Amino acid sequence: MLQKILSRMRKAIEDYHMISDGDKIAVGVSGGKDSQLLLLGLKQLQRFLPQKFEIVAITIDLGFENFNRDSLLRFYNYAGVNYHIEKTYISQVVFEARNEQSPCSLCANMKRGALYSTAVKLGCNKAAFAHHMDDAVETFLMSQIYEGRIHTFSPVTYLNRRNITLIRPMIYIEEKLIHEAVKSLKLNPVSSGCPADGVTKRQNIKELIKELSKENRHLKANLFGAIQRAGICDWKQKSKGRLNKYT
Repeated sequence: MLQKILSRMRKAIEDYHMISDGDKIAVGVSGGKDSQLLLLGLKQLQRFLPQKFEIVAITIDLGFENFNRDSLLRFYNYAGVNYHIEKTYISQVVFEARNEQSPCSLCANMKRGALYSTAVKLGCNKAAFAHHMDDAVETFLMSQIYEGRIHTFSPVTYLNRRNITLIRPMIYIEEKLIHEAVKSLKLNPVSSGCPADGVTKRQNIKELIKELSKENRHLKANLFGAIQRAGICDWKQKSKGRLNKYT
C-alpha cells in the first residue's frame, strides 16, 4: 500500500518540479493521518529520488489542552526524523480573545504563518503540506458555494514575502487510499484537540460530495480533471485520460 502512495507522490513531484538538489524541506505535521503519511513518504523518497534533499518535521502546537504531545513524540521517534515543535497561543487568540464563531479560516492562517516563520528560522527553503486530491476538490467547491469564485490551491506556490516555496506532494492521492495506507501501516493519528473538528464547512462539503458520488462515482475525478484542464491557480495542463490512473 505504501508503494502506491510513494508512486503517486513521486509523479506529483516530477510533474510539478517540487524538489531540487539541496532543498531543505519543512514538513508540516499536525499529527493527523495525512501529515504522518506525508512525512513517512518523503522519508522513503529520500532514498531513491535523484535529488538530494533534507527534511525536518515541524508541528505547530496550537495550545489546545487535549493535544497529545507524547503520542506525537512517539511517532517522530518511529519515523526517525529531525523534528521541531513550535509552541503557540493560537487557540487562545481564536477561541478566547477573538471568540470566533467560524474559527477555521483564522486558525489556519495563523498556523500557516507560524509554520512558515519556523521553517525560515530553521533554514528551510521549502515547506510541504499534506493536502491531497480530495482537499483540492473540496476547496474548489467551497470557493464557489461560499465565496462565489473559482479557486483552489496550487501544487506549488512561491511565497514572495516569506521567500519560501510551498509544495503539496500528495496532490494525486485520494483520501480513501490514505485511509487504507494508514490502516496498513498501523499509524495512530494524533488529535489537535480542536473543539471545531468535524463541524466545519469543509465537512459539509465532504458530505455533499459523498452524497452526489452515490449517483456518479466519477464525480471527484471529473472535478479534479476540471481543475487541471482549467489551469486555475497555476495548475499545469494535463492530457485527457491521464487522471484515470489515479482514481
